Amino acid sequence: MLHYAIPAATLPKTLPRVSQIVLINVSGRDRPGITSGLSSILASYNITVLDIDQAVIHNNLSWGMLVDVQPDNSNAPASDTLFKDLLFKAHELDLNIYFTPISETEYKHWVAGTGHDRQIITLLGRRLSAHLISRVTELLSTSGWNIKSIQRISPRYPISQTEQQSLIAVEIRVTHLHGDIDKLRTACLSLSHDVEADIAIQEDNIWRRTRRLVCFDMDSTLIQGEVIDLMADAAGVGEQVSSITARAMNGEIDFNTSFRERLALLRGLPESTLQGIYDNLEISNGAESLLSNLNRLGYKTAIISGGFTWFADKLASQLGIDHVHANTLEVNDGRLTGQVVGDIVNEARKAELLRSIADAEGIKLEQVIAVGDGANDIPMLRVAGLGIAFHAKPKVREQAKNAFGNVGLDGILYLIGMREAEIEH
Repeated sequence: MLHYAIPAATLPKTLPRVSQIVLINVSGRDRPGITSGLSSILASYNITVLDIDQAVIHNNLSWGMLVDVQPDNSNAPASDTLFKDLLFKAHELDLNIYFTPISETEYKHWVAGTGHDRQIITLLGRRLSAHLISRVTELLSTSGWNIKSIQRISPRYPISQTEQQSLIAVEIRVTHLHGDIDKLRTACLSLSHDVEADIAIQEDNIWRRTRRLVCFDMDSTLIQGEVIDLMADAAGVGEQVSSITARAMNGEIDFNTSFRERLALLRGLPESTLQGIYDNLEISNGAESLLSNLNRLGYKTAIISGGFTWFADKLASQLGIDHVHANTLEVNDGRLTGQVVGDIVNEARKAELLRSIADAEGIKLEQVIAVGDGANDIPMLRVAGLGIAFHAKPKVREQAKNAFGNVGLDGILYLIGMREAEIEH
């Protein structure tokens, strides 16, 4: 295959005719008028454009156009005249221009390949290192995935060490050659520990661009720590309850059993102590920014928690969350009885509630995001179109489609397609 790589400073006297389909690549310093100047020449020859793409990094342009140079009318000038005109225009604009003939077979193969499995991989971290890019792209290559584009969607990285380092997000679009998506997810999860960044994978489809409902676990997700452990500390049974909580969150014991055992230890705790506990709750990193932006964009939000409505209702009011489902503490004479009113919100009930909320809001499950950290969140994470294990236990990370372990909840904003300029802080 012939490639014509002609710097703008040197123009050939003649240029051979090429095939009907030609890829035109242009590079050089970016400035207004480049696309207009080149496309106006193509327009004068009544050229059909088959594809076009452009990228600019640090004011340097990479521009490509795939064209059918066969004129739509027999009176149009020969194609070599067209290429000469483009060469002179590139010289005028101080650009390098390249022409690559594309056979009809190659073109048909390319068109057929555009329907292959498409995925979006989002890298989220506090530093965009060459090590991160190298490891991820090597993994993609060896796993049978072809990179179509790479784009930074977060703020530019600060050079000054005194500047506050914000979240870094990079979006990689890939297509399937002979890769396995489940194996890729497992490999990315393992790799995230080594590169100190989270690697999220989503299918590049219409649902990814139309999420409408986000459901959160509360304890250790929207807030730091487990409320029941804080209540246990106030009741003087902290170590006993904490031990049962850890076993339950790791999936070692049945949630209902563990819940009843822990709650029974809180019998007699004055209800008046709960306000002090709430006042000292720490909201998770990025939660306020995430909820503020979701509310601004009209998303529906929900808390689906195995915790307690006493705290969830207040948190929902504080963050502007639409729906709350949690356990209701039974209180008698101002003290906890060690029981709840109604059924326990366990793992099965969480998934059921997510479905119910989506149905009530007229939202498809593919449009739902679920976020949680414990074993009792796994069914909910699986039901949602996008499930995210947030700073979760190993068992949960392994079974969720995506996991955050290095960044805050505001990283979700980049997964729904937002760019830094669109995010209100």
